[in-house]
Amino acid sequence: MLNLHVTNRGSTLSEQAARHLWGHFTNLDESTQELRIIERGDGCYVWDDLGNRYLDGLAGLFVNQIGHGRTEIAEAAAAQSSKLGYFPIWTFAHPPSIELATRLASYAPGDLNRIFFTTGGSEAVESAWKLARQYWRAVGKPDKYKVISRNLSYHGTSMGALSITGLPDIKTPFEPLVPGAFKVANTNRYRCDLCAHADACTLSCADDIERMIVREGPDSIAAVFLEPVQNAGGCFVPPDGYFKRVREICDRYDVLLVSDEVICAFGRLGYMFGCERFDYQPDMITCAKGLTSGYAPLGAMIASDRLLEPFVGPDAEMFLHGITFAGHPVSCAVALANLDIFEREGLNQHVLDNESQFRAMLDELTDLPIVGEIRGAGYFYGIELVKDSSTRETFTADEANDLLRGFLTTRLFDLGLICRADDRGEPVIQLSPPLIAGPREFEEIGRILRQALTESMVHLDGMESADR
Repeated sequence: MLNLHVTNRGSTLSEQAARHLWGHFTNLDESTQELRIIERGDGCYVWDDLGNRYLDGLAGLFVNQIGHGRTEIAEAAAAQSSKLGYFPIWTFAHPPSIELATRLASYAPGDLNRIFFTTGGSEAVESAWKLARQYWRAVGKPDKYKVISRNLSYHGTSMGALSITGLPDIKTPFEPLVPGAFKVANTNRYRCDLCAHADACTLSCADDIERMIVREGPDSIAAVFLEPVQNAGGCFVPPDGYFKRVREICDRYDVLLVSDEVICAFGRLGYMFGCERFDYQPDMITCAKGLTSGYAPLGAMIASDRLLEPFVGPDAEMFLHGITFAGHPVSCAVALANLDIFEREGLNQHVLDNESQFRAMLDELTDLPIVGEIRGAGYFYGIELVKDSSTRETFTADEANDLLRGFLTTRLFDLGLICRADDRGEPVIQLSPPLIAGPREFEEIGRILRQALTESMVHLDGMESADR
């Protein structure tokens, strides 16, 4: 007999979510007490289904550049849906995909002129590794398949992208992963173990890439994947000269440089692409998130003309890769409308004009002993938390878990701020507000952070007293 399960429509949304919704990177729990159901948004703010308002200090997930509730985006999506809701770009094309590809090529630096659409960031990274491998095979160097990325880096969750990711805890359950992915030092000057003895950075973090290339053999290395500002670990900014040195190393050993800008593109650092801020020319850019400000799913791999050469011509190879919903006409129309807003409202310049005020607000928090370092650029910052700022003493794993998950995350929500309390590396709070944010929002973020961090110190003191 067929057993039909019918959801109790009289139950609350939180009860239905606890029974049926499988949240991403979320502990499954029958408890519904901590679940916040975000119902609507307007500008820099969102509201839950109980009417509570939150300042969206993370832009959703480093995504919403133009703010919530932009009706012109909805109108663009509706107009495209009524005209052509879906058609693939497998041997076909449609106007929005062509117009968007042309526009992205006009923004991209140097000869990055070919856009391969995906539906998100992991797929963009996956596509870049696949292109690198097939490119080297096509030009007669099939042994160049390995990739290098940095410790603690996050590049996605699909099997290839996860292999490039440098976070062991999220990789272990899925091993063995794709072979050939190697990790090097990140650009964390605050806790550097390569040149901590020196008065200033010696760029040993960049030279670590060369050491890995030499160790594995230059004839085996296909590409290096780096974020302009590394997300995981808390917004690690490259030291002066880092990317110039990396570019020189890649050129010396004939290795492709991939700028993973899933977060850092489209204004997050005040430029369309983060590589422009740090003045380096990659061979590929991977992007997503801010491309549509999250109003529709879309990502892209942007490749240089050089990488296209083996795939162009009547007898050329085909890049054997594709995704059903990549370059979706509605998503492309949304991206075009999103970029119209960027240009009309001058959002990149807005970030550059206001980032110093954002940073100044965060710097005011350094009088708190729990604040170790403030780091980041543009509208993308991390606050590393420590037991003692004078000694840089770190928290134990249990202490960090209690601080972030047991106290700070819930308290920040209760005070009306959405940000990220993260322990991938040392404990950090990450901030990434919509690009339309300004001094008023900065003041509110600072006020809430100060209250929550001050209370967290009292909480930690109470925990220590209880343990004694």
